[in-house]
This record gives sequence, C-alpha cells and structure tokens, in this order.
Amino acid sequence: MSPTPPHIALIRQKYNAAGGAERFVSRAIAALSAGGARVTLLTRKWEKLEGMSAIRVNPFYLGNVWRDWSFARAVAKAQQGQGFDLVQSHERLTACDVYRAGDGVHREWLRQRGRVMGRWGRLKLWLNPYHHYVLHAEAAMFTSARLKAVICNSKMVAEEIRQDFGLPESKLHVIYSGIDSEQFHPGLRVAYRSKLRATLQIDDHLPVFIYVGSGFERKGVASALRALAALGGQANLILVGHDKKAAHYQALARALGVAQRCHFVGAQPDVKPYYAAADALLLPTLYDPFPNVVLEAMACGLPVITSTKCGAAELIEEGKQGFVRDALDIGGLRDAMQVLCDPAQAQVMGQASREWVLAMTPQKMAAEMTALYQALLARSS
Repeated sequence: MSPTPPHIALIRQKYNAAGGAERFVSRAIAALSAGGARVTLLTRKWEKLEGMSAIRVNPFYLGNVWRDWSFARAVAKAQQGQGFDLVQSHERLTACDVYRAGDGVHREWLRQRGRVMGRWGRLKLWLNPYHHYVLHAEAAMFTSARLKAVICNSKMVAEEIRQDFGLPESKLHVIYSGIDSEQFHPGLRVAYRSKLRATLQIDDHLPVFIYVGSGFERKGVASALRALAALGGQANLILVGHDKKAAHYQALARALGVAQRCHFVGAQPDVKPYYAAADALLLPTLYDPFPNVVLEAMACGLPVITSTKCGAAELIEEGKQGFVRDALDIGGLRDAMQVLCDPAQAQVMGQASREWVLAMTPQKMAAEMTALYQALLARSS
C-alpha cells in the first residue's frame, strides 16, 4: 500500500498572484503538488490557483492590529481537525511549523527607518500600536516551541533572526528566490531601448539609471535623487513604482535641480522595457530582505548599486556586478554612479551580473524547498 500523500497548509492573509511572496507560494504549491502533496491555502482572500484548495478565514476586524490579531486566532482554530502534516506561514503567528521570513525582521526595519526620521517621527513610530503588535507577534513566533524551520530569502535576514531571537542555525534555511532568465534578458534592449528612450525624451548616448519599487521611503528614493544631484552631468533616472506621496519626491527632485532628468513613470504592468532602456539599477533601499527587482535587473544584464541592508547585496562583488553602499552615503552612491556612467564599465559589469544569476532558477528554488519539506515531514513522521 502506498503511503498517504502529505497534507500541507500555507497561510497568507491575502493572495494576489502578482506579489513577491505569492510568487514564492505559487512555486511552493507547484513543487509540492508535483511531489504528490495536498496543498491547502488558509487565507482571507485569494485568486484561484491550480493545484490548491483554499479555506476562507476572514473574521471581522477594524484597523490593522485587530486585522492581524483576529486572523492569527482564526487560523489557529481553522487548523483543528484538518489533519495537516505541515503548516507554513507567510504571516507572523505562532500556529505554524514553518515561517517564511519574506518581510525580514520588523525590529530591524524600525531601526533602519528611524535613521531618516527626526525626533518627532521616531516618537510617532514608537507610539504606533501596530508596531508594538508586530514586534510582540514576531518575538512570540520566533520563540515558539512549535516552530521547526524558518525560510530566509537572504543570509542577512537569517543573521538578523539569529542575533535578535537566538534561533539556532539548524532552524534557519536560506533559499534564494529564482529568476526566469529567458524572460528577463539583455536581448530586450533591441526591442525596447530606443523606442522607450524616445518616449521619455532621453538621448540614446546618455547614461540612464533605473529605480524599481513601490514604497519610496523604504526603497530609498530620496537617496537616489540626492545622489543623482551630486553626480551632476547628464545622467537620467527612471523611477518605476507607486507611492501615495510621489508628489513629495517630485518636489524634492525639483528642489535638487534634477527634475528634468527624473522620469516618474508610476507602477508598470511590465517593467522589462524600462530595464531595457537603462544602463544600471539604483536601489539604495533602507531595508529590503531580498528584492526580486535586483534579480530581474541582473538577468537583463544591468549592474546594480544597492545598500548594505539589502539582502540581494550578497550577490554583488564590489566592482564586479556593481557596488554596495550605505543607503544614506550620498557621496558613496554618487561615486558608484560615476563609474557606471562609463558605458564600457557598465557593459562589463552587466555581463557579470547576468552570468551570476543564470544558476538562480525557479527550478533550483523549488528543489531546495521540496528537499526542506521532505526533511521536515520525515522528522515528524
């Protein structure tokens, strides 16, 4: 008689197939289903996904504290009687065996955010009850006896969890995201580069940096604008992403005298043409566990300038695939940009970027996840 296939639960409050965490979930589901596992999503709201059933867990709430607290309680109750062999969460809660730390460590994010705030801003941050809730939930989860493993998307996050919560290395598993290097590739330049530059009124010979990401404060748009201003010359910056305070950053660009060389294009359904129009990625993020945009840019043959608190900085060898600087080191960012204003330098580093990420396939990520699940299931059987 063949053994009963394992029944695995995945927890995510809202499942939107376009999200980074959701792409990880969908690949996990595909890998698990291919191995014969039953997969059930516990969620408030979801989009239909092949190979997965779903249990709707949507208790009433008002405000974000109540929202997360009520969901955590309801998810624990919903698991009763389901016979799950393994429960993986993408939310901070104790009712899970595996947690994917896709959002990093909230405690570290607050530390980094405080660096760009004045005294009043830091006080407001400290008084915000939601942050206190998340800090409590995070600590409770990482110290829970039930927690068997944490999937980290970078070594940086694994080290932060080890230092802040004392988890042993045996529980911390670094699994990098994968990138489809056939979808993102340098050949896109032939199709899009000249056409998009003409649309944005950028001369073909000018160096162009691209920023990609929503949430401008966190992702370091202010530093990017200040570094562009310090650089001088004719370099341009394309900013792809949404932010409710975008007008504030456009005003900052005007104040710095770089508005004519900054192109705020908003969120885009397809960012590939914008990578094609650029010569390098500029992402001086305050804190980012592992932004997929770095992989996308590198696969497109772009060198990368990013920050010390970006998990993807682990892929960058100084002066080979790009540069890593503190998010607030405007002079350091400017100097790195200066190097990449040389087309020959940008091209050589871009080729090195492409070569580095070719091995980081979605299939490799799925295989590493499957191996972890199998080890955890074998340990609990």
